[in-house]
Amino acid sequence: MTPILPLIAAVPLVAGLVGALPTGSAAPRGAGQAVMRNERTSLSTAAISSIASSGVVQHIAARTGAEQRRVLDYWTPRRMARALPAGVLGSAAQIGDVASGALPLRIAAAEPASAASPAPSASAASAPRLKTRGARWAAGGAVTRTTGRVFLTLSGVDYVCSASAVKSRNMDVVVTAGHCAKDGVGAWAENWTFVPGYDAGRRPYGVFTARRIFVPEPWSAKGDDSYDLAMIAVNPSDRRHLNEAVGGQEIAFDVPRGRPAFGFGFPADPPYDGRHLIYCAGEVHRDPHKQTHDQGMRCDLTAGSSGGPWLSSFDPATGQGVVTSVSSFKYSDDPATMYGPYFGAQARQIYEAAQNA
Repeated sequence: MTPILPLIAAVPLVAGLVGALPTGSAAPRGAGQAVMRNERTSLSTAAISSIASSGVVQHIAARTGAEQRRVLDYWTPRRMARALPAGVLGSAAQIGDVASGALPLRIAAAEPASAASPAPSASAASAPRLKTRGARWAAGGAVTRTTGRVFLTLSGVDYVCSASAVKSRNMDVVVTAGHCAKDGVGAWAENWTFVPGYDAGRRPYGVFTARRIFVPEPWSAKGDDSYDLAMIAVNPSDRRHLNEAVGGQEIAFDVPRGRPAFGFGFPADPPYDGRHLIYCAGEVHRDPHKQTHDQGMRCDLTAGSSGGPWLSSFDPATGQGVVTSVSSFKYSDDPATMYGPYFGAQARQIYEAAQNA
């Protein structure tokens, strides 16, 4: 099997850590092979998570005012600004499994984009393109409000991802990658927060903490890359629901495959720095390695862009579209192609659970 690269970036908490894991910690699964445990979480699994008959697994996050304040206090501007990509391999045993063809290996950061794809400037990207492997989004519109960065902690290490606000009955749903909410069969994320409209450290629409997190059962039970997806019901910020603050993108399920898409996110690996919204756009295709049911798109976005929305039927003039996938992983032998899960019946189920939370 071909090794896989997830797109998650680490936030070192102390000087000199620079994305490394604490001694004795397992490597982060990213999208799902190196098991990582959080003892405080695993000891109370029965109390904080459940598997519904529909195959939806949920986790209770910050519900009370005190819990929400603790999470908000944790994410200081300085902590957010120090986000750096991590590049940590799995264990030696897991690497051996990859060599024998037993399973794919994910590492914590994607390969940097090629020298032929330098970091784009705002002036160079002011006119949206229907096909691009990576450019800075400077056309404005709703996507600049609904897309944001996610900050989370897994087993004591801080990470950053990307996500999108979507329209929902409770007006509080965020969609992102599964590995940006739960480490596959391992730990649930702590300190989970969403910053919509993030730009160069600014938080113009507030910070939204998670109250309930939902992932598909195949992701939680097996780390199945075809289900690397999460929906989060967030708490209001400054007494405003998420959709009241920034609006939301439409979301759709079981749409025909192969439709062109725009993918958005905040890549933090070179040549990007995680400060601005970057996009790629073009045709999508099936996984040629046949390891997943995902679709792929030519895209140079790097670590930190995990969970960023793929928008079909996207209108560059308004910045509105329909979320039909999220950025998940890259194969190690093809770092120029991004893959995202197909939104089918199980994606619909976790969306329903989240919008009713």
